Amino acid sequence: QVKLVESGGGLVQPGGSLRLSCAASESIFGFQVMAWYRQSPGKEREWVGAIRPNGLTDYPDSAKGRFTISKDNRKNMMYLQMNSLKSEDTAVYYCKAARGFADFWGQGTQVTVSQ
Repeated sequence: QVKLVESGGGLVQPGGSLRLSCAASESIFGFQVMAWYRQSPGKEREWVGAIRPNGLTDYPDSAKGRFTISKDNRKNMMYLQMNSLKSEDTAVYYCKAARGFADFWGQGTQVTVSQ
């Protein structure tokens, strides 16, 4: 069973930045895709962006230009750099890895954007 652990969340002021990390318990080479999602209270889980094994990334319009996903294959890590944060970015952020027909999720890390 793959284990994913997110870290790096916290409280940040509007306009600030945070870098989230996702640590995988095994090599990330075998994942078809790794992704970040977020969920706010009362809302459905929302896709934030994804990265392919070749390093290509994709983002929804809400994240383009502000969020950047990267990975370090040697460390089995994925990252989410978030800049120009807004109050509406407040959510629990989750990482996900897909392999075959299986999806693996982390437990989430809280990001709060507030004065």
